[in-house]
Amino acid sequence: MSKRDILLEIGTEEMPARFVAQAIAQLQEKLEKWLQTERISYDGIHSYETPRRLAIHLTGVSERQADRNEEAKGPARKIAQDEAGSWTKAALGFARSNGVEPDALYFKELNGVEYVYAHKSEQGKATSDILPAMRDVITSMTFPKNMRWGAHELRFVRPIRWLVALFGAELINFEIEGVKTGRQSRGHRFLGDTVTIDTPADYVQLLQDQYVLVNPQERERRILDQIKQLEQEHGWVIPIDRDLLDEVVHLIEYPTVLFGSFEQDFLQIPREVLVTSMREHQRYFPVESPNGDLLAHFVTVRNGDSRSLANVAKGNEKVLRARLADARFFYEEDQKLAIDDCLKKLETIVFHEELGTIGDKVRRIKRNAAAISSAVQAATSVEESVVERIAAIAKFDLVTNMVNEFPELQGLMGADYAAKAGEQPAVAAAIREHYLPRFAGDALPASAEAAVVSIADKLDTIVGCFAIGIIPTGSQDPYGLRRLAAGIVSILVARGWTLSLTSLFELALAAYQEQGVSKREAAEVVQDLHEFFTLRLKNLLQEEQVRYDVIDAVLATDIAVIPDVLARAKALMDVLRSEDFKPTVEQFNRVNNLAQKAGSDRIDPALFTEAVETGLYQAYLAATDKVKQAKEAGDWTAVLAAQSELQEPIKAFFDNTMVMVDDEQVRNNRLGLLAALSKLIYQFADFSKLVFS
Repeated sequence: MSKRDILLEIGTEEMPARFVAQAIAQLQEKLEKWLQTERISYDGIHSYETPRRLAIHLTGVSERQADRNEEAKGPARKIAQDEAGSWTKAALGFARSNGVEPDALYFKELNGVEYVYAHKSEQGKATSDILPAMRDVITSMTFPKNMRWGAHELRFVRPIRWLVALFGAELINFEIEGVKTGRQSRGHRFLGDTVTIDTPADYVQLLQDQYVLVNPQERERRILDQIKQLEQEHGWVIPIDRDLLDEVVHLIEYPTVLFGSFEQDFLQIPREVLVTSMREHQRYFPVESPNGDLLAHFVTVRNGDSRSLANVAKGNEKVLRARLADARFFYEEDQKLAIDDCLKKLETIVFHEELGTIGDKVRRIKRNAAAISSAVQAATSVEESVVERIAAIAKFDLVTNMVNEFPELQGLMGADYAAKAGEQPAVAAAIREHYLPRFAGDALPASAEAAVVSIADKLDTIVGCFAIGIIPTGSQDPYGLRRLAAGIVSILVARGWTLSLTSLFELALAAYQEQGVSKREAAEVVQDLHEFFTLRLKNLLQEEQVRYDVIDAVLATDIAVIPDVLARAKALMDVLRSEDFKPTVEQFNRVNNLAQKAGSDRIDPALFTEAVETGLYQAYLAATDKVKQAKEAGDWTAVLAAQSELQEPIKAFFDNTMVMVDDEQVRNNRLGLLAALSKLIYQFADFSKLVFS
């Protein structure tokens, strides 16, 4: 069977750069699913995108649909036929829905029941007759923000201006909001011209001839090659921000890299301000010296060729000069502000309409941070006066001009302004660090004091949201609560702080209750928070390459102390490397299974009638002491070792004793012993969840 290629190009007005990659991925996915549904096979698929077009090139597309031969299962015989053996309405409806005559129905047995079946056979249609329905694939697309244009009803990312749809050399005819498919595509808005495409295979080269590189990987390669050339020519280092590079790639159709300069005086502004101003306002890359110092140059990418680059550079320099002048003005004006005056202004900034102002949040952070610093004193030397000052002023820069202009500089500007205002270096640094970690793999707060305030701040936001019913679901997490929870987990693990999650939740919740804020029962909020943090712990353990069954085992028990959860998982992973542990787990599970029948864990040694009972009881007491000492030392490997010593006494007990005897007192006493053992064992993990091959 002969094959042809398909080209589909949707030409639009300029799309936002952040939408382009998602849009082409969606188009490809929808088109592939549609072709599968229509039983149209193809050899390969290639996607292309620029700010003005989304294009799909399918190779080796079959000329016809595949024939359909399948068997459809209907109702059971007792429903399909009446007592006289005639077809019922159910059977007739089944035949009609499958396009067969009732006489063609037949019965087959499945799991001891006879069902009516129909054989459906359909010859494939010509692909060219089906392809105009691709229109529905396009119109079904959705975007983060849609728009309508003119009097049209279709909502799309941007107005559609042209459509190219070819099946080999044949035009695929359809129309969307007055735009008919054709062979003509459009080149670069200023450098190119309209181009006629005869066959799909010509597409990429024809557009390149009109100054459009439709392959984003090619645009990225050219940008990076030209940046590397600049580095070699000038001895520069041009750091590449991945997000910025992706944005630039999807802002242009034909990249040419150029550089410009600005006055040395601007380098007196903090580096973060300069880099952020260049990146956010102008989409420029900064330039560094080989030793990492910021230089008074920038690199940008032009959507066009290399003609008149000097004039383009001058224009960019003029625009950037104005931006940097604004930044310098904001920076100088901010330094005239007193920290205390900024703190007063926080009372007028709403944190959340139901949770109060930023001023309210600061008071809660101070309260929680003081309690946390006291709780970790035994493990870490924390200067409580430093914690108090950090918590009090950590948010003051939110009212500054610079943070108002660049919200992502919160903390960075606070640290700079606080240092210039004479705050202790530890306090100033912590204003920046208390926002850490901002994402997975980010740095953690360097000082214990900053870590305390970071936990208090993140905890306040999470608990406050849960208290008023804002709980992340699915992909919806508008306040970034998962990220904040992961940050708390990372800090607690790194610091080894054995703070109880339950105590932390209750601490933060009490601060809201004192403020009169909470729409839900405290116990319900704490339960939801435990479930929420359990998922964060599961992610952490997966990142640590812990086995899935070990994760299930340790998370089925108490997870309140996060470093202990990780330590238990690692200890269990170590012992599971040996098959010798399997008999121990079997004995633990026997104990746990029978312990479910116990009414209590009370034990009366006077009711023991067998030596193995006394032996197991003595082993239990010894293990209890060892477990207690090991837990106090934070040695969970020793805890597991102490529990494992119970294997032989447990085995001897079961081999020589009947638990469920007729004597109620003896039976309950033995069940109580097993319940006590189960309680001791369950401190470590639910061993029944472990899987042995």
